[in-house]
Amino acid sequence: MIHARFKLGYPNFVLDVDIDLPGYGITALFGPSGSGKTTLLRCIAGLERAQGGLLRVKGEVWQEGARFLPAHQRRVGYVFQEANLFPHLSVRGNLEYGYKRIASGARKVRMEQVIPLLGLGKLMERRDPSSLSGGERQRVAIGRALLTSPNLLLMDEPLSGLDAASKQEILPYLERLHGELEIPVFYVSHALDEVARRADRLVLLEQGCVIAHGKLNEMLSRLELPTAHYDDAGVVIEAQVGAQDETYHLTRLDFPGGSLWVGRVEHAAGTLVRARVLARDVSVATAAPQGSSITNILATRIVEIRDEGQDRVNLRMAVGGGQMLLSRITRRSRDQLGLTVGMELFAQVKSVALIA
Repeated sequence: MIHARFKLGYPNFVLDVDIDLPGYGITALFGPSGSGKTTLLRCIAGLERAQGGLLRVKGEVWQEGARFLPAHQRRVGYVFQEANLFPHLSVRGNLEYGYKRIASGARKVRMEQVIPLLGLGKLMERRDPSSLSGGERQRVAIGRALLTSPNLLLMDEPLSGLDAASKQEILPYLERLHGELEIPVFYVSHALDEVARRADRLVLLEQGCVIAHGKLNEMLSRLELPTAHYDDAGVVIEAQVGAQDETYHLTRLDFPGGSLWVGRVEHAAGTLVRARVLARDVSVATAAPQGSSITNILATRIVEIRDEGQDRVNLRMAVGGGQMLLSRITRRSRDQLGLTVGMELFAQVKSVALIA
């Protein structure tokens, strides 16, 4: 477990956090600009000192009472918005800088592991880091952080400074980190699509405080949280690759309680994948639709109804097996259909995005 308690005051801002989190997987720190995400990350790294703070990482005390481990004594890898590579060192030299800081007997992450993991083989002998693309520089920065064999990897909006092409270049490598390394990651972002793509848990921050935290799927489906008000509000569905429809070049994704057809997925049957369904892409019907062009229709039950402004309504619906769906409809549609909590509906899913 990771237990963090910090209270840190500035003239116009106070960070006040007390939270316990599992020491594995990817935890996303999410919230608007100025909510305290980076400040919390800096407190964990030891770059900020909160008076009376407490930080325990997997049983090791990093801060408590008078004890305060400085940043260089904490087994933390930190990836900033900018890669911050050493301009006088080659790619290999930048990677070795992190690697050589760790005694050989304490190395948990090896050079021969990181190079293929991040696709760095063709870059190793590049002498001038400024000649790399933005995505390449960030991959080297991530590699350098991993080669310090950290107990915790902190990533502060690592994609925010990249253009669209560089983001698409680096995303597969970030997903491989999730699957192949057993290092807990705290990932700061203000982009909901990034969070949905790779987080296991979500910590929502607002004005320096944690307003909610929990498993990603549970958090994204809660209508009382700010994430439900976003234009791209929706849920993540963890599914297995099922049948392939060779005629129409489609793949069926199976999950407890239902299935969804998506464009062809080149994965073996049984492979775990992650799909995202946005609330705006789900319409509802009180009877099973007939003669519809929409392929994905799921039987659901209304769990919660909340007004969203003056003209819209958010629905939270349960699909068999515990999966939730969100739908955003007009108030007029709700009233004409007579929707109430507990009512059984058919959800028509107009679009499904495979995100991992």
